[in-house]
Amino acid sequence: MTTAYEDYRDANSRWVDRVPAHWRIERLKFVARPQASNVDKHSKDDEIPVRLCNYTDVYNNAQITADMYFMEATATETEIGKFTLTDDEVIITKDSESWDDIAVPTHVPKAIEGVLCGYHLTQIRPDKDQLDGRYLYYQLCSAALNRQFQVKANGVTRFGLPAYHIDNAETLLPRLDEQRAIVAFLDAQTARIDTLVSHKKRLIDNIEELFIAQVTRAVTKGVNPAAALSNPRTEWFDAFPEHWEIKRLRYVTKYVTTGITPPSSGPDYFVDDGTPWFTPGDFKNFIWLDAANKRLDEAAFSEGAAKRFPARSVLLVGIGATLGKVGFCPHECSSNQQVNAIVCSSEMIPEYLALYLTTRRAMVRTLSNASTLGIINQERTKQIPCLVPPVEEQREIIDQCKAIEDAHIKKRDTILRAIDQLLEYRSAIITAAVTGQIKVV
Repeated sequence: MTTAYEDYRDANSRWVDRVPAHWRIERLKFVARPQASNVDKHSKDDEIPVRLCNYTDVYNNAQITADMYFMEATATETEIGKFTLTDDEVIITKDSESWDDIAVPTHVPKAIEGVLCGYHLTQIRPDKDQLDGRYLYYQLCSAALNRQFQVKANGVTRFGLPAYHIDNAETLLPRLDEQRAIVAFLDAQTARIDTLVSHKKRLIDNIEELFIAQVTRAVTKGVNPAAALSNPRTEWFDAFPEHWEIKRLRYVTKYVTTGITPPSSGPDYFVDDGTPWFTPGDFKNFIWLDAANKRLDEAAFSEGAAKRFPARSVLLVGIGATLGKVGFCPHECSSNQQVNAIVCSSEMIPEYLALYLTTRRAMVRTLSNASTLGIINQERTKQIPCLVPPVEEQREIIDQCKAIEDAHIKKRDTILRAIDQLLEYRSAIITAAVTGQIKVV
């Protein structure tokens, strides 16, 4: 149950308009001890083995606990004494490539022996007589109070938060027993919301599995359920329509090429409005590549710093964790060296090839030439076995898959909107509680 407090006063703050009359507003340095870590990930023979709580550990987790995996590194005795994780401390990101990822917090409920706070992070150790660590964590999760860190971050392509602005950040302080009551309320509320979000994300996973199964059925069996099927003839395929062919990709394409990353030592070829330059991180939709994070000007191509691919190229990620991801680009584009571009012959419609390859990701991974870091280069890409229906059937399959995708997107977007609403409510209730706009009873 929540109500409003009886009395409020003007906060005289840029971040909140009013606070309960009995709450204090203090600079963080007067109720906690922030310290930026300088422990890097490199191991040295003359130092002591330790484990590091790194940037991604903080960014991806609401709590840091002893059962997590931590990177192995080394540190000096002084660093171990200073940066080992302690009870009830908060760690925040102090550097980021994006200003809105500054001061992302996590909470350390219990000390973890042998685990140190790593570089690009700041530990904040509360004065236990004035400030509860988990209450501070929730304050840093509040959009209203976290904003003060984001606007103080310096940088253009990489942002950093100076120690001065962490030390002098405003902290809202109710009594310690009140802080703990707020924490108990928010722990219960956020757990309930997080459970609902998790259920909805599983629904999306189920929808996407069904979607891929339907597309797989279309690109391997066709759209005519009465078509006579062949007996399986290879390790890669079950029965498929008898009149279809199996051909290596080299025989249904004009060429396969690989992109280039412009040299960092040369001119800056990247512009706001130019030819899309794709990297594996841009492969987010099903197969349709609508936008790239970076674009190239014409000089990049005329000076040989990049390769231009024709409209309606099929792009295949050829290395790393996203090996085998596929995209279709309807207009001229380019890519970095982690992406292979496939230009189809008249025998293969590019959209069909993109759909087909999307369902064959496991096969592509198997054909890669490394076990730890898979790589599928141009020559190996050309060796991919393809099911080749007549062109008219390829068009029918594309139309059917587009209808399947439209239905999938409609269902997915409905669930995503519900997740967004839950997360907005989560953020709002955290802010309301830690700024005193509601009284937790």
